Amino acid sequence: MGDHVAKGQELAKKAENKLHACCALFGSNYEDAAQLFHKSATSFKLAKSWDKAGSLFVKSSKCHMKLDNKYDAANAYVAAAHCYKKTSTPGAISCLNKAVTIFTEIGRHVMAAKYSKEIGELYEIDQDIENAKSNFERAAELFEIGGNAETSVIQCKLKVAQFSAQLQQYQKAIKIYEDIARQSLNSNLLKYGVRGHLLNSGLCQLAQGDSVAITNSLERYQDLDPTFSRTREYKFLADLVASIDEEDVEKFTRVVKEFNSITPLDSWKSTLLLRVKDALKVKEMEEDDLT
Repeated sequence: MGDHVAKGQELAKKAENKLHACCALFGSNYEDAAQLFHKSATSFKLAKSWDKAGSLFVKSSKCHMKLDNKYDAANAYVAAAHCYKKTSTPGAISCLNKAVTIFTEIGRHVMAAKYSKEIGELYEIDQDIENAKSNFERAAELFEIGGNAETSVIQCKLKVAQFSAQLQQYQKAIKIYEDIARQSLNSNLLKYGVRGHLLNSGLCQLAQGDSVAITNSLERYQDLDPTFSRTREYKFLADLVASIDEEDVEKFTRVVKEFNSITPLDSWKSTLLLRVKDALKVKEMEEDDLT
């Protein structure tokens, strides 16, 4: 460890000296400094001195920017971000955002999308759902501009739908799930996920408190995918709608338990169903008060 730190310090000093040299010809000092800062950062990485390594990668990036070498500058910011991820999520996000901006400017949209998605994942870990949603949305747009694989675009859009529902932006989530279901029907690779997308869309409509809309949607979904009416997902939604129309909390709970016993519900679906159940309880209590 000590050897790596000593080497890193020596290389960093040489890099600073290059920057402060009096006679810089044709930017060669910036080029030499960029390489020295990079080597210094690598030494500090080996010493697991993450913050120091990150700061030196940033210095390397700034030297590359002076040379208008934007591709290397963006990659240096990514290297810095991956060091800061060990110690500082805000630091990592800041560097990745700079990299995304540069990659976008030079037309490397898929690279920009990749790191925008990584920013979204960092925000998701920190439970900052609004910012996570924004960055996955940006990633989806950049993947589309870059003409990347359809699956990458869909993965990001599904995240946007997930977060939108968590933020109770149900209409946005519903549209995304229905659009992806429609799009997936034309793909042999993706068509097996259609029933799941339609289920998620239906759960969002129930959470929105509109059982009439979901009844109409179930009819549309049968037209969209004639096989859907034969699935457990369709029956689950239909039974949930029936229990809500009957204002029967016990029946609602039983329907959920039966489905969960065969197809375990993830935390996202469980949260939406709990919201629906709580609303149903309130409605049931109001009816009791009237009688």
